[in-house]
Amino acid sequence: MGSADSKLNFRKAVIQLTTKTQPVEATDDAFWDQFWADTATSVQDVFALVPAAEIRAVREESPSNLATLCYKAVEKLVQGAESGCHSEKEKQVVLNCSRLLTRVLPYIFEDPDWRGFFWSTVPGAGRGGGEEEDENARPLAESLLLAIADLLFCPDFTVQSHRRSTVESAEDIHSLDSCEYIWEAGVGFAHSPPPNYVHDMNRMELLKLLLTCFSEAMYLPPAPDSGSSNPWVQFFCSTENRHALPLFTSLLNTVCAYDPVGYGIPYNHLLFSDYREPLVEEAAQVLIVTLDYDSATSTSPTVDGTTTGTAMDDTDPPGPENLFVNYLSRIHREEDFQFVLKGIARLLSNPLLQTYLPNSTKKIQFHQELLVLFWKLCDFNKKFLFFVLKSSDVLDILVPILYFLNDARADQSRVGLMHIGVFILLLLSGERNFGVRLNKPYSVRVPMDIPVFTGTHADLLIVVFHKIITSGHQRLQPLFDCLLTIVVNVSPYLKSLSMVTANKLLHLLEAFSTTWFLFSAAQNHHLVFFLLEVFNNIIQYQFDGNSNLVYAIIRKRSVFHQLANLPTDPPAIHKALQRRRRTPEPLSRTSSQEGGFMEGSRPAAPAEPGTLKTSLAATPGIDKLTEKSQVSEDGTLRSLEPEPQQNSAEGSLAEGEPGQAWREQRRLSSASASSQWTPTTDWVLSWKSKLPLQTIMRLLQVLVPQVEKICIDKGLTDESEILRFLQHGTLVGLLPVPHPILIRKYQANSGTAMWFRTYMWGVIYLRNVDPPIWYDTDVKLFEIQRV
Repeated sequence: MGSADSKLNFRKAVIQLTTKTQPVEATDDAFWDQFWADTATSVQDVFALVPAAEIRAVREESPSNLATLCYKAVEKLVQGAESGCHSEKEKQVVLNCSRLLTRVLPYIFEDPDWRGFFWSTVPGAGRGGGEEEDENARPLAESLLLAIADLLFCPDFTVQSHRRSTVESAEDIHSLDSCEYIWEAGVGFAHSPPPNYVHDMNRMELLKLLLTCFSEAMYLPPAPDSGSSNPWVQFFCSTENRHALPLFTSLLNTVCAYDPVGYGIPYNHLLFSDYREPLVEEAAQVLIVTLDYDSATSTSPTVDGTTTGTAMDDTDPPGPENLFVNYLSRIHREEDFQFVLKGIARLLSNPLLQTYLPNSTKKIQFHQELLVLFWKLCDFNKKFLFFVLKSSDVLDILVPILYFLNDARADQSRVGLMHIGVFILLLLSGERNFGVRLNKPYSVRVPMDIPVFTGTHADLLIVVFHKIITSGHQRLQPLFDCLLTIVVNVSPYLKSLSMVTANKLLHLLEAFSTTWFLFSAAQNHHLVFFLLEVFNNIIQYQFDGNSNLVYAIIRKRSVFHQLANLPTDPPAIHKALQRRRRTPEPLSRTSSQEGGFMEGSRPAAPAEPGTLKTSLAATPGIDKLTEKSQVSEDGTLRSLEPEPQQNSAEGSLAEGEPGQAWREQRRLSSASASSQWTPTTDWVLSWKSKLPLQTIMRLLQVLVPQVEKICIDKGLTDESEILRFLQHGTLVGLLPVPHPILIRKYQANSGTAMWFRTYMWGVIYLRNVDPPIWYDTDVKLFEIQRV
């Protein structure tokens, strides 16, 4: 039958379904088979031929027919899984049912009255229709998920058959050991099956259906405190699914082994359509959804040790019930870590590959999913995190993240990408090794619109952060604390900052310490505390190599004197706020003079008007996101329990609940904000007295007279002579006793778990446009907005 006929017949069946007012019996095979038996419709056809309005109409007016349609489609998948899909006809039926369910499921999820439908057992669903079978009949959702799992390891349909000829003895789907059929070499599996376009396409369709099953989460409003687990994910990742381990491994290996560039042949991707990429994207999306697990609120119940082989570490105590999270947390072999890290770094760097031939390399689009996956790996598997930081390979992750942050800074629709990039860097910065790795010289020249500098990866990080703070859009203000916390965390280990970077740091201090900025919101002074802490760490622990920074501090010494003499009387406060209404934003782009930008770079562009974006959950304040630890002499960390009242120079940072009000306050840096909150003399005094200025004032007291003397003696205006003097100078014995190093380590909490869930599903919603699985359905987890 031709494709046109087949579409016509399918459309006729849909019309019959929408116009029938009477229930159609489940046994009426002649009617139901029209939907899957004789048709060859693509998933795009199914979306076109089954309009949203008609699905909703059937749901409202003849619910029993919609129920039967779903039940029959699931039944066909179950039969296909049991028979092993040997004939072409069976394979076609499975694909048709899979496409139809992908189309219909979102409309079942959007209606709260239907929410329980898939978790109920269908009366008479037991094969013989006998009473006793109904006792242990499975809910429809479970039957569907188990059938999908079986079908993903179905010889000659989704995996290579191991038999010479399929005729003699079809591989029995029930005795098949799916661990021998893992899709790709990598973690725990050494054999790479030959590529097979048809298998890849079939896997992709089934993964699309699986993702659609999991997407019920999109239709529940965000509930921050419920460690609510998704029942679909929970069942699929439990011991009920005998394919959990091989499927987890297949998904992870498929993503990490993918090389979009092909064998280095330019334009290769234009000659051969890359059928692997859609599968890799789907695999990455399914993987991150199965790993959506709130480690902060969940206890870890025991799991029976069903892992085989040595890829998973059995020495650790049993992990969580979610087997995917469990397996991820137990990967432990160096070569497995290397494979995963290299794969993710290769894919994240792919959009940065600028060759002399435009369009010569294929650009992947799923970097956001990769960042979520990398986050989950570091969060759930501490051994992986330490492996990443053990060598300079971590820089292969850092540079792409900085590229994305810089590129997205002006684009309202990519706020989520900005957040996840910063969260990953915050997590990494809690480990001493990260700071140490940043000292490696930065020589790769990734095209970014930032000033040209000669220096290290630390310089790159600070220059990009400066750019985000001074020329990003308003919605990024809540991230300023995070950005500066990262700089504080790495500062004790930075051996030598370039002059460009030193000037950037002082420009930030200048901007943040203007009186009107300090007085215009309750938490703005924290930014000054963070910057002073950076300077103190470098002066106390890395003075020798940092003559550029010391020189910049001396040149800008007036800023420190102004801070020390900050006015606190009511008229002065009032005057500062008056001035604020007239002056522009403190971080104007012109106030920091910049040279040329790197060659080949384009300026960061705002979103195209009309771009769709999804709303995000609020991010917790920095005090909720992090936990303070003190670095002891031997380098070990000691957690600092926040004391009720701290009197250290640093104390004010722990006080106050940033929370929502603070973020609003900063966002509305307009006159209206000041009406809600008014600075008082007592308030200014409460933190002014704690500004940690002692070390810097002592440094200025010792060095300024010496530098001035050189200038007078030699009539010098030449920087190089002064820098040479500072390089050989020493402050040993002249500075206050070094303060202990404080590190603010990321800590898991339900607020970030909720943020990740919202962000992840928002990305998946927006990225699935062909077919547009969730468009125009009533999602509740986030709002869809236009820029």
